[in-house]
Amino acid sequence: MSFLRLTQPLPFRTTNLSYRYASTQKTPIDFTKIEAKWRKRWTQTPPFRQGPNENTIDKPNYYVLSMFPYPSGMLHMGHVRVYTISDTIQRFRRMNGYNVLHPMGWDAFGLPAENAAIERGILPAEWTVKNIAIMKEQMNKLMLDFDWSKELATCDPSYYRWTQYIFLELYKAGLAYQREAVVNWDPVDQTVLANEQVDNEGRSWRSGALVERKKLKQWFFKVTEFADDLLKDIDLLKNWPERVKQMQRHWIGKSKGVEFKFPIVSNNNHLKVFTSRPDTIYGVQYLVISPEHPLINKDILPAEHAEQTLSFVQDLEKVQNMEEAEQSKKGVFTGLYATHPLTQENIPIYVAPYVLSDYGTGAVMGVPAHDKRDWDFCRANNVVDKVKFVVEPSIQPVDGSYSQDEPFTSQGILTELSGKYKGMKSKEAMKAVLKDAMQSGFGQPATQYRLKDWLLSRQRYWGAPIPIIHCPSCKVVPVPQEDLPVTLPLNVEFTGRGTSPLTRMEDWVNCKCPKCQGPAKRETDTMDTFVDSSWYFMRFTDPQNITLPFDYDKASSRLPVDIYIGGVEHAILHLLYSRFLSKFMLKQGAYQSTPETIPGNGEPFNVLLTQGMVHGRTLKDPETHRFLKPEEVDFTDMANPKVASTGKKTLISYEKMSKSKYNGVNPVDVVEEQGVDATRLHILYKAPPSEVLEWDDTSIVGMKRWLAKVLKLAQSCTSTQDPNTIPPLDTMTEMERDIHRTTHQTIKQVTDAMTNTYSFNTAISDLIKLSNSISGSNVPTHSPVYQHAIRSLIIMISPMAPSIAEESWEVLTQSTESSSINNSVFQQAWPKWDAQALVKDTVNCVIQVNGKTRLTVPIPAALMTNVDKIEQLARASPQGQKWLGDRPIRKSIMAKNGALVNFIL
Repeated sequence: MSFLRLTQPLPFRTTNLSYRYASTQKTPIDFTKIEAKWRKRWTQTPPFRQGPNENTIDKPNYYVLSMFPYPSGMLHMGHVRVYTISDTIQRFRRMNGYNVLHPMGWDAFGLPAENAAIERGILPAEWTVKNIAIMKEQMNKLMLDFDWSKELATCDPSYYRWTQYIFLELYKAGLAYQREAVVNWDPVDQTVLANEQVDNEGRSWRSGALVERKKLKQWFFKVTEFADDLLKDIDLLKNWPERVKQMQRHWIGKSKGVEFKFPIVSNNNHLKVFTSRPDTIYGVQYLVISPEHPLINKDILPAEHAEQTLSFVQDLEKVQNMEEAEQSKKGVFTGLYATHPLTQENIPIYVAPYVLSDYGTGAVMGVPAHDKRDWDFCRANNVVDKVKFVVEPSIQPVDGSYSQDEPFTSQGILTELSGKYKGMKSKEAMKAVLKDAMQSGFGQPATQYRLKDWLLSRQRYWGAPIPIIHCPSCKVVPVPQEDLPVTLPLNVEFTGRGTSPLTRMEDWVNCKCPKCQGPAKRETDTMDTFVDSSWYFMRFTDPQNITLPFDYDKASSRLPVDIYIGGVEHAILHLLYSRFLSKFMLKQGAYQSTPETIPGNGEPFNVLLTQGMVHGRTLKDPETHRFLKPEEVDFTDMANPKVASTGKKTLISYEKMSKSKYNGVNPVDVVEEQGVDATRLHILYKAPPSEVLEWDDTSIVGMKRWLAKVLKLAQSCTSTQDPNTIPPLDTMTEMERDIHRTTHQTIKQVTDAMTNTYSFNTAISDLIKLSNSISGSNVPTHSPVYQHAIRSLIIMISPMAPSIAEESWEVLTQSTESSSINNSVFQQAWPKWDAQALVKDTVNCVIQVNGKTRLTVPIPAALMTNVDKIEQLARASPQGQKWLGDRPIRKSIMAKNGALVNFIL
């Protein structure tokens, strides 16, 4: 029976782990018992832990890291996928002689703990610690071999002490600063809300009040200082997915262009405007400024327009969904005008929400003829009667005209409306306009980034306190490093109303100024949890250090992370901020990063493996399209479930797992029902890591059958012969050479999958083929070649299915229980493939006659390039006699190194 048939979904759900491999097998394999046995053994003596006499100095380092989880209390299938991948890779690397670091920790600060405190009446710290214990036990059930001696939690003062230290280092370097920024404000609860606390109608999830946009002083990290390095170094990330690199490039958004000055009529100021299209300068018909621009001031705005303008801006402060406001293209004329630097015309100045205060200069040119957004805004607000087309296509339509019913946004030839630049191509005109602008003083070259500085202030409790003290005399004073950590008080009261509990803790807020010793107050904002997760990979290199975030030598020997595994949903901010802090710490001399692939530029992750989401089978009512609960479905036929009340077939789709769709899967239930090894193999086999995985545990039975087959193969070849003594190729039988070749082909392919492509699904497929070849061969079980194949199979399975591999290895090597741990499969060297073993003795040569395929002839490999010998062998075969006979051959054409020959008669 082939494995492909065995992996098809069965019309029932398996309900216990004991599985009878075949009708001829007398005793069912108890997977639960096997897993329990090896879990106990590994607890007593972990096979990968360094013994007292083991030398690791000469071993090359390898750092495998999966994104650490938020301790919600429950692992989901996405966690199982990412951690199974990382565990497989780290086991493979250890068996290849590497000194592997594979740590785990907890991204333990954040909003959900505060929500739990409000809803459950439990302190955030207590809730978090409890969940960590639960999730750690769940991880252990999955046989994930993390180095728990390196465990950390971001809510632990021993960790966030160093988060605060890094903040102070950034502050001293001028890269941490405070300024006003717009936040979500709940007018009833008098508190700042995160975006996720605001519903799609713009109301607070707590009070139900319409959320307002309010300016508050906020702390920022100056990420833009590193913008150029963050952008150009993306090209060095050869082992990152291209789409992730493109997302990073787009987020940073570098634009080169010109900054023009437009003098404001009626005062001595001017408006600075950036554009990447200076060739359209003559097409400027209005300017637009952001709602937060300094010109939006009652003392500056003309009296007849001030009330309307200020009212428009104030209404915007009450709008939560600013994206909709921007798309509406609504704006208001401020009553102000600016002078066009070339035409001297008066140009109206508008205010609109689509212009951002912290992007560029907070003002943009309105060129409706050559920008779609400007075109829409101009029409929506009736800015001008006639649009000026100052650039036209380089190649005119046949009739010599082009439509002016829509904007022309490409580069082209400048029209007569462009003054002295008429007839120039856009690129030529850009240079000419810039040159003239610089000479006349109304413009200069400029580079602009879409990237904004990192707003890290959070007006919430459960986060790392910002180590700043506010003194009436000394103003902003950093907490002395010797006073770190600024410990977060744990005994707080959560009501869900009002400001952060920290603001009400007078004993904590009130303190002495470190400079003047006068009365002062602590900063009550806490840090964005992205700060915690943007340097944790560095702390893992030296997590017990009490004098520094990490030791220079230890970090330098481990960084960058060799392979980082996690969801693609973190492809922008988490990775960008990690790159920023890593480059900053390198600049500070905290460590040195000099691998060949990323020479000393502070990039934190060498290989990035982004895994796709896990989708669950989702059932809907065929009439109402309502999501169905499990109890509403008849699962008599698992492949074709029916609505229990109507008997009609349900609609089946695969969608993101969620409670509302009733398609979630509890990993612990799956493991208890199906077994750890089968679950791990199934999740690796169902899809390549980067693609969405459609979870369906009905087909896990195929993996259980295969595991049973592997164990049976191990039982079949116990022998006292030395399995490492492989006879020379020329002394092997033909059957031995075939199985030996298949073994080495599999070693080569699986090794490549584990090292380069990370296509675990193809690796498992190759191993299945090897097991089928072994079981289907007639090579005696006592043959060293046969035993070598079995040993190689079990070793290569072990990173993915650890307990069955250990059991099979114990059976194979006939170890006693007391000594078997010293002969663990994980202490074996990964098998090496031999190029000579891959060479085939004979090759099937396709014979064509006058271009048409007529027969196939087995040819000795040594004769593959000898066309005369191939002709002789072809003519000697019955089919060759039919198509060639004794007829002369006019021409012979050899292709594919002799695997195909075309005889022209």
